[in-house]
Amino acid sequence: MSIKPELLAAAGSLEDAAAYLEAGADALLVGEDRFGMRLPGSLTLNDIRQVVQHAHGQGSKVYVSLNNLMTNDLLPELPAYVKALGEIGVDAVEFNDPSVLTAVKELAPQIKLHWNAEMTATNYSTSNYWGSKGASRVILARELNMDEVTDMKPLLQVEAQVQVHGMTNIYHSKRRLVNSYMSQQGRPVNEGSLDKERGLFLIEAERQDEKYPIYEDVNGTHIMSSEDICILEDLHLLMAAGLDSFKVETLLKPRQYNKLVISIYRKAIDLYTADPSSYAFQEDWMDEIRAIQDPERELSFGFFYKEQVY
Repeated sequence: MSIKPELLAAAGSLEDAAAYLEAGADALLVGEDRFGMRLPGSLTLNDIRQVVQHAHGQGSKVYVSLNNLMTNDLLPELPAYVKALGEIGVDAVEFNDPSVLTAVKELAPQIKLHWNAEMTATNYSTSNYWGSKGASRVILARELNMDEVTDMKPLLQVEAQVQVHGMTNIYHSKRRLVNSYMSQQGRPVNEGSLDKERGLFLIEAERQDEKYPIYEDVNGTHIMSSEDICILEDLHLLMAAGLDSFKVETLLKPRQYNKLVISIYRKAIDLYTADPSSYAFQEDWMDEIRAIQDPERELSFGFFYKEQVY
């Protein structure tokens, strides 16, 4: 048997959390919009406490996103929040700002630290540097290709996490760009939301068939990819390389879609772990996903087989 990688999913509500654990997730990523960005939903501390109780009751873990851009006005709120997370018993937090690392080490040292610097987490030396400062895991940039990911793993002194399914963020601004655009067009948004439930998207003049979801929340404007990563077909390469955690991004997807995707990745991971030598990808797994995939969103390998120019 080989070491079984973790299957991680982001949960935006108590109902999401229960459904994704039932579908086979080993860990959940949750959080509150004040401190975490691009979450499928914002959970209060009391919500997080309930998720932790449920997850720990069945041997699963809970991570909290603290990957927001920490501004001076937000920093005074951070210590109390971190202390509360420690009392609740969360297993780890995702961070990119050293202020979070400092607060956790001082106020809740039992919480593990997962370094997530988005597209700048591209090499083993920087990852190991954050490991020397207390991080136990690096969330690798989604812009890395397969060789870069698998070749980096033996050089890492910390765990490595990669996204294996779902949409990715391609642009973020603290400014309210959609609201400004609507006002410029003479369509001011006096009521209603420009958040995820609005269903807005961008279309480029040169590529009319690609739709880029866009939304605004308390953290600004987010533009998402027009396609969804799906590395299921080559998941065995990541498992053979010893990657520690696979994330299914659930953002802007129905709960039933996410449940099915998680359950299929669960099957693949369990089969490979039981006997890597006899493991074989099953095309009907993809057929199940394609059957409920949004026809306007292509399933792709993302950057796993592309060369990204930074």
